[in-house]
Amino acid sequence: MSERWYQSVSATERITQGDLISECPLVGWQSERLQLEGVPGDEILRGATVAVRADVVVMTQACDLEHEKVDNVILCPHTSLAQSRLAWEEQMAAMREKITEKRWQRWCDDVRQGFVWNLSMLNAGAADGLAIEHRIVDFHAVYAVPRLFLESVLIQRAVPRLRLLPPYREHLSQAFARFFMRVGLPTPIERAW
Repeated sequence: MSERWYQSVSATERITQGDLISECPLVGWQSERLQLEGVPGDEILRGATVAVRADVVVMTQACDLEHEKVDNVILCPHTSLAQSRLAWEEQMAAMREKITEKRWQRWCDDVRQGFVWNLSMLNAGAADGLAIEHRIVDFHAVYAVPRLFLESVLIQRAVPRLRLLPPYREHLSQAFARFFMRVGLPTPIERAW
């Protein structure tokens, strides 16, 4: 495991970009609970909310958090390779594709090299007795929670956490930006040569 990817920070240290938070309380959506007719819009959303917990990484820029320029913190979930493999196998089975070790390894390499736009891989690592295995960050699922709430939860837990170090947190941020900056044109640029 590589220690240079992470550092350990105390529960009382302010959150910043690249902090890994396990079992973070979040608000999610259950689309099947959406009642779209005869109810005001805010009531529709209220009825579709559900409290969830997920392992997340802080994506909000460090400077915005440091200078308290944001009230809400952007978070993306991350899962272990074992959890990711189960999801990958389900997806392959749904597409009636053959599941092989070679295909799994190729998929992991594609994620590691940044070829799967909505995913990014974090290296395994350890710092001050805290350890983490390889993780897959999913940019399709984005959460926002109040900064003060998140800081309060971390202080109440009184448990240290891992933090991605530069340049690894900036690399993750860049992957997140690439995912969101993709632009598909309805009509391609015509070739003039």
